[in-house]
Amino acid sequence: MFVLPPPPRYPTQAAYNAAVAAGHAAPLIETNNILSTPEDQFLVGEGTYVLKEDLLLATPPPHPSEAPVVNPNPLSTNPQPASAGTKVSLLGLDGRRAPPTFYRFAPTFSLPRTIAEHPNEWRASNDAKRSSDGEARGTSVSDARGPGSATTTYAPAFGDGNALLAPEKLKDPNKRRKPKNNMTKSNSSFISRVIISETLSKKMADRPTDGIFAFANVNRAFQWLDLSSSTKAEYLTKILFTKAHCLSHDINTVTKGPNHIDIIMGFSTGEIIWWEAMSQRYTRLNKNGVINKTPISQIRWIPGAENLFLAAHMDGTLVVYDKEKEDAIFAPEEEEMEGNENGNDSPRAIEPSDKITVLKSVHSKNQKTNPVAVWKLSNQRINAFQFSPDNRHLAVVSEDGTMRIIDYLKEELLGLYNAYYGGFTCVCWSPDGKYVLTGGQDDLISIWYPQETTLIARCQGHQSWVTSVAFDPWRCDEKNYRFGSVGEDCRLCLWDFNVGMLHKPKTSSNRQRGSISSRVPTVHRTDTQGTSPGRGRAGSTVSAADGDTEKISINYPVEPRSNVAILPPVLTKVADKDPLSWITFTEDSIMTSCKIGHIRTWSRPSESLTQLDSGDL
Repeated sequence: MFVLPPPPRYPTQAAYNAAVAAGHAAPLIETNNILSTPEDQFLVGEGTYVLKEDLLLATPPPHPSEAPVVNPNPLSTNPQPASAGTKVSLLGLDGRRAPPTFYRFAPTFSLPRTIAEHPNEWRASNDAKRSSDGEARGTSVSDARGPGSATTTYAPAFGDGNALLAPEKLKDPNKRRKPKNNMTKSNSSFISRVIISETLSKKMADRPTDGIFAFANVNRAFQWLDLSSSTKAEYLTKILFTKAHCLSHDINTVTKGPNHIDIIMGFSTGEIIWWEAMSQRYTRLNKNGVINKTPISQIRWIPGAENLFLAAHMDGTLVVYDKEKEDAIFAPEEEEMEGNENGNDSPRAIEPSDKITVLKSVHSKNQKTNPVAVWKLSNQRINAFQFSPDNRHLAVVSEDGTMRIIDYLKEELLGLYNAYYGGFTCVCWSPDGKYVLTGGQDDLISIWYPQETTLIARCQGHQSWVTSVAFDPWRCDEKNYRFGSVGEDCRLCLWDFNVGMLHKPKTSSNRQRGSISSRVPTVHRTDTQGTSPGRGRAGSTVSAADGDTEKISINYPVEPRSNVAILPPVLTKVADKDPLSWITFTEDSIMTSCKIGHIRTWSRPSESLTQLDSGDL
């Protein structure tokens, strides 16, 4: 079969030759997305996954205002602009079928009043069932049934009790508020160009109701794609920014609808754009870094909120913004600066500790402008965070080699866990909210059980940094879990684990003194007495059963390798030629993306789908 060659990347051969002869970077031209169907597959226990398609997003040429880099030196210490691989946000407007019911537990995360003698005791009761549409961040209601309780508990909304945070009500309850600026007519220097498909209206009218939208970033471009279209390589909208790179983006599942899609984007300049895709309108927040000038590593809507979202800045700060509020220069509130002996407003050096520094509380009465809340965690960059399925807690991983579990409703730190080596790069909660996965610069994936402050296992299979981890909810049940990971080594790894099958090395039985498990009962008893772990917990004393006092801390040390089970992957495969940056699971596929813009879709085994449809699970 005759295959057309790829489109040229240079305007003319003469222009290319002239630039090379002068020692300059050759001028590039815009190219189109390329959809291909290379042959590839891999075999796992449930069957064969087949590579369905490979969508290569067109990388835009540098903006003319950018100085060309002729010969980049990999050993240079000059600061480079923050960038990230291609990340994808998927959206279905039809309420697609969720995983089976018993996959979707959402327990409250509070430490149990009874201390389990065995790690599997909690499985005896179905703690909760999610009331959302199967996504981890659907609503803020959870049906939690803890030990000895059959009542329904509700996770309050973030900032509940502060009337200043309530969104302004519109006359029509079905109408959504739009951003104020028209992106297609914008003269902002931040946006270079907006390209809208000429057949956008026709494509939107003809698309199937169960189709999937994809929003993806590559370099300084951001694209809106329809993955259900026969011409999925043709974007619906493409936005080119002048110099800023979009590093993270998220879709609001609360306000989504056939005529409204709210998207937030965080950039390498620290600025944020709230974009409504259907109307092509936008609002620019943190303009020129008025609140925080550092790049945004991750950004997400707060579960259940219409207006509020959380951004992780690379100076170690978490900032809550309201999409409809104006920005103002931020100064830490007076009560938060009392500990500064010099009396100046310079940020204090913060070492990893047993608390977070609340520079502005969500309960503050000063809520006329952004930011809504500011929490300082570390002096090093925050790499990723994720909300728990019960919409109460936040797992945050940082370059300083720590994972923090935060009760973001109370603005309190519940636990601080340390990496074996280097920093953590990605994090993910299990569908039932019991376990947390972290991937790091030590090439390992760690499985944590926060309810018992325990490291369950370390997963060894990657040969370079792990960049993304995700659970497969269609292959998880009340006993077994499947998750996937991708890394800088271009590898896709799949893992299966069951806590009852994990065995610690024999030497671990002789290392009880000072281990994490030996401190768990004390921590649990303390929490039942109503103490606040995240505020001054390190210096507190607790009365032990024998009358003695014992100092405890929520900063849990590194467990030695000889004391932790090692989990091998069920599959490891080189899934792309370039380092991978993202992975997710859908009902019928596994999707991955790499740093230069390849989005690959691996179809699930047909036998697996047949079993799901027949209800055998």
